[in-house]
Amino acid sequence: QVQLVESGGGLVQAGGTLRLSCAASGSIRSIDTMAWFRQVPEKQRELVASITIGGGTHYADSVKGRFTISRDNARNTVDLQMNSLKPEDTAVYYCHAFASTYNSAYKNYWGQGTQVTVSS
Repeated sequence: QVQLVESGGGLVQAGGTLRLSCAASGSIRSIDTMAWFRQVPEKQRELVASITIGGGTHYADSVKGRFTISRDNARNTVDLQMNSLKPEDTAVYYCHAFASTYNSAYKNYWGQGTQVTVSS
């Protein structure tokens, strides 16, 4: 199994910054893609940003130029630097990893979520 633990959410004013961090632990053999998703009530969870093991990144159009995703493969961590935050960025943010363990093939794993609230 792989456990993902997020940290860094909170309340910030519009235009402010937050940095989310996620650490993966467990009997990890390899982590392919890591990503951040977000979800607001009554809407589908949406991809915010993803990063491959080789460092290739992808961003949702709504966050391009404002958010930066990074990862440390040696430490099995992924961060999301969020700048110029807007009220519409308010959501629960979830860490995601597509990972294999010594007991199972690649599977999707999710963190418990961390609340980000941007006030206007």
